[in-house]
Amino acid sequence: MRTYLIKIGNSQGVRLPKLLIEQVGLGKQVEIEAQPHQLVIRPVAQVPRQAWDEQFKAMAEQGDDQLLDADTVSSSHWDNDEWEW
Repeated sequence: MRTYLIKIGNSQGVRLPKLLIEQVGLGKQVEIEAQPHQLVIRPVAQVPRQAWDEQFKAMAEQGDDQLLDADTVSSSHWDNDEWEW
């Protein structure tokens, strides 16, 4: 597919057909990388555990960060004397 560079303010841009955007899964943010004689545009990689800090804070505010088995009796000497939290 061929297209033209278009003027956007002091920059230039390329219009991408909706079908191509959907095929490669581009979202509102993209990564652009310059390689020899080409530009590569790809979706922003999702980072594992992204936004976990915010989720943990919300859990604490709602009281959902308590141990589920806190009232369970420890069954070993090691658990009581050796384990450190």
